[in-house]
Amino acid sequence: MIAAGLIFTIGFLLGEDRGKLSHEAIRIKNLTLLATIVWTVSSAGGAIIEVANLLGGSFLNAFDSSTIFTFMLSTSIGRDFAFQIIIGIGTWALIARSRKVGAIYFALALTMLALLVPLFQSHASSAGNHGLAIGSLIFHVGAVSLWVGGIIGLLVISPLERAASISRFSVLALWAAIIVGISGIANAWTRLNFWAGWQSRYGLLVIIKAALFLILVAIGAKHRRHIAAKIEGSQQVFRLLANESVVMIAAVAIGGWLSTTLPPISAAGIKGASDPSIGITGISMPKAPTFWRVLTAYSPDGTILGFLLLITALYIYGVVTLTRRGDKWPVGRTTAFAVAVGLVDFATSGGIGVYAHFAFSYHMLAHMILGMIAPIGFVLAAPVTLALRTLPQGRTSQERGIRGTFITVIHSRYSVIITNPVIALGLFDGSLFLLYMTPLFGKLMYSHSGHILMNMHFLLAGYLFFYVIVGIDPNPRKIPHIVRIIVLFAAMSIHAFFSIALLSTTTLTDGGYFASLNRPWNTNLLADQHVGASLGWMMGEIPILIALIATFIQWMRDDSREAKRIDRAADRAAAMGEEDELAKYNKYLSTLARGDLEHPD
Repeated sequence: MIAAGLIFTIGFLLGEDRGKLSHEAIRIKNLTLLATIVWTVSSAGGAIIEVANLLGGSFLNAFDSSTIFTFMLSTSIGRDFAFQIIIGIGTWALIARSRKVGAIYFALALTMLALLVPLFQSHASSAGNHGLAIGSLIFHVGAVSLWVGGIIGLLVISPLERAASISRFSVLALWAAIIVGISGIANAWTRLNFWAGWQSRYGLLVIIKAALFLILVAIGAKHRRHIAAKIEGSQQVFRLLANESVVMIAAVAIGGWLSTTLPPISAAGIKGASDPSIGITGISMPKAPTFWRVLTAYSPDGTILGFLLLITALYIYGVVTLTRRGDKWPVGRTTAFAVAVGLVDFATSGGIGVYAHFAFSYHMLAHMILGMIAPIGFVLAAPVTLALRTLPQGRTSQERGIRGTFITVIHSRYSVIITNPVIALGLFDGSLFLLYMTPLFGKLMYSHSGHILMNMHFLLAGYLFFYVIVGIDPNPRKIPHIVRIIVLFAAMSIHAFFSIALLSTTTLTDGGYFASLNRPWNTNLLADQHVGASLGWMMGEIPILIALIATFIQWMRDDSREAKRIDRAADRAAAMGEEDELAKYNKYLSTLARGDLEHPD
């Protein structure tokens, strides 16, 4: 957490010079390298201690390379330790070689990944409301890490940099406080069985942590009120940060105690003992699907739901910022965004998402919504344009700031590569064969993280494809319309071929996942798989056809704009007594013709 905080401080709180790290950032970078080494060594030590506990021997007996290697490959806890060590080494190497802020952003992403991935093995993974418990815990820990890390960073940087950075951190602290509060309430709700749960030791710890959270929010509010008036009083600001750190450490310590304390058995947990589908999917086996049941069923996937809430809050914030500035944002774009968010929620937490855990046909429905329909709404919402118009500028003329960094990412070599139509098509359609025609699909279906990975891949691959083809946001590539049409026809053909191949299968592609659920309805699994293939074919072709029509419309509009531009240029030339471009070109051709007549071969 300390390493994450220091990396965050370098990337977002300290100043930079056109993307290059400042002298103060380099000083903090050296502290970060030390924190990263401590993190990696402590992870290795934790793995050895865990091996010693499993063997029931001394700490020295655990120093056996083959035993440690087997532990890290064969157990989930061991794989988490291995992941932490690998990410720690990679982060250290990345930070050591970094000279620009971009590498720091990537290092922060790796560090947050190392913090959040092990949470899938926490107590929440066996609690009731499995998806909500895991998702809320991920956002809770992520927000706390940035919040705590930002305070630590402000404490170690120089007073001059602290005065310049404290207002920027204050904005982050507000967002972090909101996320921590909402995710904490959601997580407690999944674990406690109302009065019986609140009277347990676990419930008492939740109440204490909630009280500390309110104290932190009060300190943060005081902090924000006094920023403008006390910005020169570095000693007072330091004292306020120190007090906030003490309360924050106490809250984190209680959070750690909570993570090692088993929650009281809830009604969902009791039901899970007699319902094996909860142990596999985290959801109780639903009744046979009907239109009303699919329409009204809801089991929140906390990770995807939290992601949707976050991007919705950011989008609304951007629209409100433009409105306060006196600018207008098209209502149609906001509507497209809202529809896309609703579709994603319905396909992951709503009825489609619920039944997607139990039947391949509904899984394919969710896939088509996430990969084919919802991305079009997000593309039409123009989130990149909104971000470019509302992201904050750098604090000085030399600092790129978040907006400048975002522009750099858009025009980076990586963006140019992934926006290549062939690569976008490969991620969009090629991944279908990699997922469903290999054992990968069955392995991913057995884990909650696998579900999240699939859903996010469907959504992001679909967004990238339609962004390249019909996107209205700035694109680092200028793709001719004829190329877009060819790519769309290729996508339609590949998708049809995949659907036919899936329709022709005589064996199940899920690795035994759906059979292990023993669902009492729709028991012909192969027939259900063929239904899913048919739905995928039907729902996949229609969005591509719509994109094809939209591309034709964009082509005609671009030609019309170009014709109007040429006419305006001709009018300006005529008004100034000059020849227009067409006249100049015709004169050039006449000159060539006269030259051919005067000098025949």
